[in-house]
Amino acid sequence: MDNWCFVHHYTTRQCQCYCTTTTTQEEDQELQEEEETRTYNSTKNHVMASRYSKNISPIIYIFVFFLFSVCPVLSSLEQFNQTFNPSDDMKIIKSHLMKINKPSIKTIKSPDGDLIDCVLSHQQPAFDHPQLKGQKPLELAERPRSSGHNINSMEFENFQLWSMSGETCPEGTIPVRRTKEQDILRASSIRRFGRKIKRPVRRDTTSNGHEHAVGYVTGDQYYGAKASINVWAPKVTKQYEFSLSQMWVISGSFGDDLNTIEAGWQVSPELYGDNYPRFFTYWTSDAYQATGCYNLLCSGFVQTNNRIAIGAAISPTSSYNGGQYDISIMIWKDPKHGHWWLEFGSGVLVGYWPSFLFTHLRGSASMIQFGGEIVNSRGNGFHTSTQMGSGHFAGEGFGKASYFRNLQVVDWDNSLIPLSNLKVLADHPNCYDIQGGINRVWGNYFYYGGPGRNQRCS
Repeated sequence: MDNWCFVHHYTTRQCQCYCTTTTTQEEDQELQEEEETRTYNSTKNHVMASRYSKNISPIIYIFVFFLFSVCPVLSSLEQFNQTFNPSDDMKIIKSHLMKINKPSIKTIKSPDGDLIDCVLSHQQPAFDHPQLKGQKPLELAERPRSSGHNINSMEFENFQLWSMSGETCPEGTIPVRRTKEQDILRASSIRRFGRKIKRPVRRDTTSNGHEHAVGYVTGDQYYGAKASINVWAPKVTKQYEFSLSQMWVISGSFGDDLNTIEAGWQVSPELYGDNYPRFFTYWTSDAYQATGCYNLLCSGFVQTNNRIAIGAAISPTSSYNGGQYDISIMIWKDPKHGHWWLEFGSGVLVGYWPSFLFTHLRGSASMIQFGGEIVNSRGNGFHTSTQMGSGHFAGEGFGKASYFRNLQVVDWDNSLIPLSNLKVLADHPNCYDIQGGINRVWGNYFYYGGPGRNQRCS
């Protein structure tokens, strides 16, 4: 089975001050987010205290430190924030939930506690976008040519916990993981809910607490990529940290115009409230500032599949010296319409990112990146013990270290081709490392990961 398999079988406080300095648009946005975060965290504290008073177990809240020492520029949002009212803020949260949780015709309860709503395809969040209103999802895409595409397994249906009961969403609907009030309250603000912090793509060793072990290609025009990604359940030690393994399709500079399309698996207690590895997607067209989001948490990605729930937990997962499981993911640009499609496993279309979402990626990508990423918050002044991959170093090899295999890119002719110049890089090799290779069975591959804090990583 290509898409989900045993690999060894086939190797507010109110701020009142006056600013006289001028600010850029980006600074204005950051200042606005700071004030919103202050008020939002006050709301969370109010909710927590209220729940204590009702003898209900409180949610553990997270505070993300994007605070600045300058005064906010007034806006309609800040005017609201200056007259803090917890009741009104909860109304905003509930309104946001109504916006992203669309009406469903069926709801499926997952063993992990998730609620999966079957939403009519044309009512999914993507169609809130002005350029998509009144439209319906596209159904066909021209798949890249590949001589090695000869496996027809459809057992992909059982790679997620919610589908193991045998229940599915009807044709004409898509499965959507329901967002709960607690999910939003774990975020630093409503604005930042479902979004990454700015610039988490690896470009140098100063990455704002984000650490990577990646393989990448650059220097050409790329129209997509494919990889099989080993799935584990790494330990994440802080609720505001995460560990992920993914593929990035990248264009633009590493400044404010960065465009990325991303997919893979992640463990994120802040986003999901647990430690399950989950299938996820992401996109941005402005370096993670105002555009884009995870999964279906904003209008953007158009899902076409009724069997895969983006953001749902993956099961089973790999174990040390035990069964090894991986998922196959391909992202490519459809030459007919120009949209970027996502495929899971052996020919299973999940959906697409419309080309109008992007600037540079309306053309081609200039870089493809594969690998792992973690957040190191350096609690108590020490490096985190959050694991990457399996939590073991690359040198331990198969069954112990996590891997990416069969790395390919899509060329100008819409053909899948092997990588010819894969480079590997770990920005903190004493904490997480990477080793690449090539053979006839796995093609281009690499092992990667590590335990985080250890004798050589402190």
